[in-house]
Amino acid sequence: MTSLKVSAPFRLKPWFSERVWGKSDLRPWYESTGTDAAVGEAWLTGPACVVETGTFAGRMLADISAEIGGEFPLLVKILFPNDKLSVQVHPNDAQARAVGEARGKTECWYVLEAEPGAAVSLGLKGGAGADEVAAAVADGTLEELLEQVPVSVGDMIFVDAGTVHAIGPGVVLLETQQTSDITYRLYDYGRPRELHLERGLAVIKAKTDAGKVEPRTMDGFVRLIEQKYFTVDRFDVPFGETVIDIDGPTCLVGLSGNGTVRNDSGAAGLKRGQAIVLASGSQSVIVDAAERLSFMRCAAPPR
Repeated sequence: MTSLKVSAPFRLKPWFSERVWGKSDLRPWYESTGTDAAVGEAWLTGPACVVETGTFAGRMLADISAEIGGEFPLLVKILFPNDKLSVQVHPNDAQARAVGEARGKTECWYVLEAEPGAAVSLGLKGGAGADEVAAAVADGTLEELLEQVPVSVGDMIFVDAGTVHAIGPGVVLLETQQTSDITYRLYDYGRPRELHLERGLAVIKAKTDAGKVEPRTMDGFVRLIEQKYFTVDRFDVPFGETVIDIDGPTCLVGLSGNGTVRNDSGAAGLKRGQAIVLASGSQSVIVDAAERLSFMRCAAPPR
């Protein structure tokens, strides 16, 4: 087990990823992205995110990994689709390592915004497998093989490795996943981007555990999902101090309101659309809400 050298909370500046399917205006989450190009993803705990507070201010998260006990194990993003994402699939850990990657990609989506009738494509219809996917890609009918799952604000959706999936416009999602960007693009509606059909077909699972997850009311918060790689909880707290427990590498993501997260080693302001990292092991922190405050706790298992 790694002995962590720091335990003070620190806030990260989002890193904006330009995507052909993204948006140029991310308000009310962000007033500016620093680019006129379409942005599809705001990476809240990405390796290139710059620390804004505390001892490591001005350094990228990737550059301080040795000092916080290793690479932060969760990549948390907000997705802003203005068009259809590609139909894609991710490998599991063993499949990713077989092609030289550090790990696979299992993820979950929390619905922050949803227009009426919004849905995500999640998994294959009964009876379909890799052969049917290959044929549907060839004749442009892959979307017809995908299960459509209606979504509303507050829904949590689990997407395990091997699940064929796609996201379209009409939603804003908070994604919590393994720290990995390995994606096999199966179909892209004719856009001139690389496909990864051979590798994708090899990792497709005809049946997976993907789907909506029922929330559980806990003592002072709502448990949205608990899986091998992550646990995600939602807190809605009033003005004043609230003590929350941290067990394993964790980030807190602001949804609305403002506050401060502090422990004996330091403090950082919690803002909408930004993450505060708590890299150390078991501890309790105080969230001091300046007003009614909503935030997520995205936690990985203890190192």
